[in-house]
Amino acid sequence: MRAFVAVVEEGSFTLAARRIFVTQSAVSHSLRTLEEQLSCRLLDRTGKRVAVTAEGELLLRRCKRVIFELEQASRDLDGLRRWGQTRIRIGAPHSLCHFLIPSVLREFRDCFPRCEPVIEAGDTTVLLDRLAGADLDLVVGLKPRGRGDEGYRPMFKDRLAFVVSPFHPWAGDHSSVLSTINDHQFIIYAKATETHRLIEDWLEQKGGRGKKPLVLGDMQAIKEMAKLGIGVGIVAPWVAAREIADGSLKVVNINEPGIEREWGVFHSPKREPSLVEEAFIGLCEMAFAAMPSSLTE
Repeated sequence: MRAFVAVVEEGSFTLAARRIFVTQSAVSHSLRTLEEQLSCRLLDRTGKRVAVTAEGELLLRRCKRVIFELEQASRDLDGLRRWGQTRIRIGAPHSLCHFLIPSVLREFRDCFPRCEPVIEAGDTTVLLDRLAGADLDLVVGLKPRGRGDEGYRPMFKDRLAFVVSPFHPWAGDHSSVLSTINDHQFIIYAKATETHRLIEDWLEQKGGRGKKPLVLGDMQAIKEMAKLGIGVGIVAPWVAAREIADGSLKVVNINEPGIEREWGVFHSPKREPSLVEEAFIGLCEMAFAAMPSSLTE
């Protein structure tokens, strides 16, 4: 089957032999044997050209599926033999690296003490490019708009909120938010991120005639600026849970339509996650389940 798939994809017996590290005569013998066993012609050979017959097209789809499953089984068995000894490469936004990934890694290390987790922080869209290039095994992050569900496990939804100083006018009077929205300085997350794009779209829908937002690349800095009364921070409630609990920030929920986001775990759509990767995904699901999606004062 490997010889047959290689010949079809390479279009040559010689190139197929190089690909699967056997001689050309071994490839030819394999194809003859396969055709004899199935009692049909799979390839038409005209000079140096190789064409697939209708029967060959049908078998090709099945062969690819079987070979894929065999390779996946080999990877899983290898992971089982080396349980806890594999390397796992994870990508996640900076906010999750601060608020979620540490707890996941703590549990993960208990399960796989000899594993070598490698964490790469960055914007989800950049990390997904790294995943597509096989530079990462999993990405935990925001689902970009327009992306399908292939290779994606949904985990959590949240809604962004305003956070303000206890002395801010909105802290005591939520009814004035919409009428005075263009009078205040907003503090929002870094450009070129999915969160920034969502906030910019929302502000534009609300008129976009106010002051130019102050853009910062760190959630902690956004909260500190809001505490000092420099502006209105727009963050996820779970990011400011501690400050809201101790009263240093007040949360003002954004009325409909709100700024909603969906979080999940991405893996390569070309294969199913390994046993170790499935364990990490399961721990992420538990950690997300413990996070608050919204907060009130």
